[in-house]
Amino acid sequence: MAPLPGFRVAMLVSFSVFLTVLLGFGLPALLNAVMRVLGLPETSVTECIVVLYLLFVLYVATPRIPRGQVEVKGKAVFITGCDCGFGHALAKHLHKLGFTVFAGCLLKDKDGEGAKELEEFHSDRMKVVQLDVCSDEQVNQAAQYIKDNLEDSEKGLWAVVNNAGVSTFGEVEFTSMETYKQVSEVNLWGTIRVTKAVLPLIRRAKGRVVNIASMYGRMGNVMRSPYCVSKYGVEAFSDCLRYEMKSWGVKVSIVEPGNFIVATGILTRDIVASTANKLWNEAPSQVKEDYGKAHFEQLMALMRSYCNSGQKSMATVLDDISDALISKRPYTRYSPMEPHWWIRVQMMTHLPGAISDFLYL
Repeated sequence: MAPLPGFRVAMLVSFSVFLTVLLGFGLPALLNAVMRVLGLPETSVTECIVVLYLLFVLYVATPRIPRGQVEVKGKAVFITGCDCGFGHALAKHLHKLGFTVFAGCLLKDKDGEGAKELEEFHSDRMKVVQLDVCSDEQVNQAAQYIKDNLEDSEKGLWAVVNNAGVSTFGEVEFTSMETYKQVSEVNLWGTIRVTKAVLPLIRRAKGRVVNIASMYGRMGNVMRSPYCVSKYGVEAFSDCLRYEMKSWGVKVSIVEPGNFIVATGILTRDIVASTANKLWNEAPSQVKEDYGKAHFEQLMALMRSYCNSGQKSMATVLDDISDALISKRPYTRYSPMEPHWWIRVQMMTHLPGAISDFLYL
């Protein structure tokens, strides 16, 4: 997130003060009206503030309420994108919890480090599978391998975690159509392709589909349109699938991580440099002339500043995915992100666009 100009910071603070004052006067009036309807004594401002604070604590500050857990023993989970990042860490985490893990790795056939590390578990409950989510052939082969290696294929596959994903950046006029297609091919079509391949097995188990989206699946941002487009699609696909799967007893959850650049290493200075060269070299001459090199370099400097940003631990993401797999009543959406990002998502998705745009753009 780019540093906000002083004026807009002042506007954010002013808006917070306005909201506080509005609640301070409006909440007592509302509660007193309710009390009169119910024939009860009117409340004081102090009581209203206490009620408001208690609601805040219940919604934000309390630990997740236990909702029962399913038996892990004998259940298998298929995870995509296990070469590194969330997928690699999740494969190890779920194996530790007692799941049988089918870990899909893009680089298994090329002796990738992530795949080799998982294979070195030498465990009957850790099975590494070659998987390119963009390949119909590899996805179907992986689905058949899973079916053939389940303890009981009639009981089905408990869950799939569609984690495989790629990211990039670039303003719309600097980004080629090929880049848009490549990002969506992995993030969106890969998610759909894998889900369709294993859904019959998941229906048998009355199991789970967990799709990894992003906070950028709920809101846009400058320079992120290819990624946002793909993750918005994951959100829509997941919602539609959830409606369809309800009658089958299959639960569909979406995990929307915030900024985990440091934890995952998904963005480095080398990646920024190579992407910047590609963007500039492939841009039409008219676009380069209109925007100018100075403007372009300023944005690339902004992207470099993001390389050391974000949360350092993946623990909150792993915990949320685990809850979606183990809880008897998983949430529809999980949002593991820093508080300021959570607030931004709420404001971008709930306030009128004119207000949120003014505050953040």
